[in-house]
Amino acid sequence: MHELGVVIKVVKTVENFAKKNGITKIDTLVLQIGEISSIIPKYIEACYPAAVDGTLLQDTKLKIELLPGNGRCHKCYKEFNLIQCRNQCPDCGSHDLEVLSGREFLIKEIIAC
Repeated sequence: MHELGVVIKVVKTVENFAKKNGITKIDTLVLQIGEISSIIPKYIEACYPAAVDGTLLQDTKLKIELLPGNGRCHKCYKEFNLIQCRNQCPDCGSHDLEVLSGREFLIKEIIAC
């Protein structure tokens, strides 16, 4: 489970941002995770309490937004959800595709008190 290391890095990044910007209390941290990224949201949620213990984020809420894994067919240019369509164009059946979104892992928002 590499999610703990990822969350620890996020905590350090947010703490550095808060210090540079004079933020002393954070209410909510919002993360965006792509549905075809290597990050599993439920593991992030499970690791979060341990990663924030004793830090500026200790009493924060975590909100995760899931970003869809979308692709475009190179043959017919149809855009579709890669998971729902199992990496196959629903129009022409091609597997020749381009990933448009879904691999992201972003700190979207830091909501200060």
